[in-house]
Amino acid sequence: MAPPLIRKAYHNASANYFAENGLEILPEHWHDAGDFEINDYFDIETITAKNISTKRPLITLGGDHSITYPILKAINSTYGAVAILHIDAHADLYADFEGDIHSHACPFARIMENKLANRLVQIGIRTLSTHQKEQADKYNVDIIAMNDFDTTPLPKFETPIYLSVDIDALDPAFAPGVSHHEPGGLSTRQLLHIIQNIQAPIIGADIVEYNPTRDINGVTAMVAAKIMKEIAAKMLA
Repeated sequence: MAPPLIRKAYHNASANYFAENGLEILPEHWHDAGDFEINDYFDIETITAKNISTKRPLITLGGDHSITYPILKAINSTYGAVAILHIDAHADLYADFEGDIHSHACPFARIMENKLANRLVQIGIRTLSTHQKEQADKYNVDIIAMNDFDTTPLPKFETPIYLSVDIDALDPAFAPGVSHHEPGGLSTRQLLHIIQNIQAPIIGADIVEYNPTRDINGVTAMVAAKIMKEIAAKMLA
């Protein structure tokens, strides 16, 4: 349900197409490939491979966070191992979750164990369990926990990156339309600050975990659309 509502919010007449860096991100500046029917989990990998065949930057709208693993498999096949900036309340590093190795709680464990990324930086984490801390240590993950965010400089990247934004990185006050409310998160302004200050090319990005059934007056849809616009502006800049 989420992608059509994010698009609708993007084209909402109450806003405009200007990003905060002054670029106007008009519909003709990007190709909307539409929604895809997913019959098998790894259809996502096949579809992504086609979508990045021209090596143009790609933004994928989810869906839950499980989509990131097959997307990264396709990204890896085209670009090799990349650095990942992951913004989320949750580390999503479980070896498996309730017996499912492809759960939304596991994508970064799969990514790192398959060496699809050469670096993983996570910002906004505030639910780190003992197991996930062990996983983070195992895979040498750089975690900027939410309780350290305001005093920590943003990470620097020497190579192009993949950006993964889970909407529940935001405090529920800013984005109520998520399945897993986790108080104490980023403000929308803080998240935009992170995106706008990335000092590396973004070759791909996803925006995940928007759940319209829990939204209030389309607030979260507008937030997701704003994030999409700022990511696109950063890619184009």
